[in-house]
Amino acid sequence: MMRLIFFSITVLLWCSDAFSQHQELITKPDMWKGKKDLTIDTSSLLHAFKSGTVNGHFRYFFMTTDNAKGLSDFYANAVGGGIRFETARFKGFQFAVSGFYIFNIGSSDLTKKDPLSGQTSRFETPLFDVENPTNTNDLDRLEELYLKYNYKQSTVVLGRQLINTPFINLQDGRMRPTGVDGLWMVINALPKTKIEGGLLYAISPRGTVKWYGVGESIGVYPSGVNVDGTKSDYSGNVEASNLWQVGIHHEPTKQVQLHAWNLYLPNVFNTAMIQADYQLPSNLAHHHYYTSFQLVKQHALGNGGNHDPSKRYMEKNSSALSFGARLGYKSPVWDLSLNYNRITNEGRYLMPREWGRDPFFTFMPRERNEGFGNVQAFVVKAAYKIPQKQWTVNLAAGYFKLPDVTDTKLNKYGLPSYIQVNADIRYAFAGFFQGLDAQLLIVSKMNQGELHNQPKYEINKVNMVLYNFVLNYHF
Repeated sequence: MMRLIFFSITVLLWCSDAFSQHQELITKPDMWKGKKDLTIDTSSLLHAFKSGTVNGHFRYFFMTTDNAKGLSDFYANAVGGGIRFETARFKGFQFAVSGFYIFNIGSSDLTKKDPLSGQTSRFETPLFDVENPTNTNDLDRLEELYLKYNYKQSTVVLGRQLINTPFINLQDGRMRPTGVDGLWMVINALPKTKIEGGLLYAISPRGTVKWYGVGESIGVYPSGVNVDGTKSDYSGNVEASNLWQVGIHHEPTKQVQLHAWNLYLPNVFNTAMIQADYQLPSNLAHHHYYTSFQLVKQHALGNGGNHDPSKRYMEKNSSALSFGARLGYKSPVWDLSLNYNRITNEGRYLMPREWGRDPFFTFMPRERNEGFGNVQAFVVKAAYKIPQKQWTVNLAAGYFKLPDVTDTKLNKYGLPSYIQVNADIRYAFAGFFQGLDAQLLIVSKMNQGELHNQPKYEINKVNMVLYNFVLNYHF
């Protein structure tokens, strides 16, 4: 199917002469870079296709996990590429299609279990297909296939697409991002206000090649344990056919931005978030201070996804509360911030990991605080950018105080308290190699909790270093 699609696109390009990694959650998805010029409407549908835009993306990813002495290490090499075509506007409408393929070009045995812990690779497997780690050949996915209608500054998109929201987002930390299927609207008709949201009925999580129904997508990743310590059995058993999500953004002044989000998953849970951002100018041009506050409230709906307690995603009548704050300073080259987040002991904060990463200010790539309650997190971030040299350096260090690994009521994944340090270095090439960028991400995690002499609480979780090297070429 994918080869047929790529062949059709190639023929289209020849006939028409048309050749011509993690994001912030509030930004528009930009997985496909390159030419984005739009032509005006004409009376010809053929003209819309001939005047369309083509983007390409090639990606190489090397990842290796260096675990504590005595535990297994893992590594993986992935390479892939894809192409995207979007028509010009025709009476306000646009059509788009994209696909991506991936090859495993040399990795350790991702199905082999560590002798001491019984665990397999955690970080490397999602580079390919988490449901079939033995597949090392052509893994491909029809990533986008949608019809868009543009009206002034507003859009309506129907079909497979990429979105970036606090609860469902790209989480682009592997080869390809999470995609969604449904109806998504962005409305910019009101002064200083943006409204976005819609109905979603299918999801293709990062690290998979299939599209799943909303309920079916929950549990594709490892599911941890129930509150009583038994293994979670909600994979394939969550009774939910769709979800609703809406976000409202209002900018009353140039210094203040207000955000409100709500995700409603019938019969499973409802999660709401409010956030306020404030920017305070300094005496220097293009320098400012900023602060933000965030509150997330979650509660179970119906039977939490299944009438059988062992198969439900969320405990009946359960709830969770999270709040956080950040304080920062930004200049043309520096972005410094202090970040704090607290998940109270009211209950576990749950959000399917298949759908995206945490929205918390304390989020650091390669780890999450989803699935936990009674969490205290403190993170310092520093970003340094040299525009003339195309270098960007991001450093972050955080302390995460979690419940004991045996406290299954508040610790879903058996993760101990830890200190994490990230170094993320990126370079964008210019001149002959324009379009090529490189990234080196090094993640170190040090244990700060009790392991109870159980290697399963240590491997791939703490006392480890994770190395990532990525090359991207966009055209």
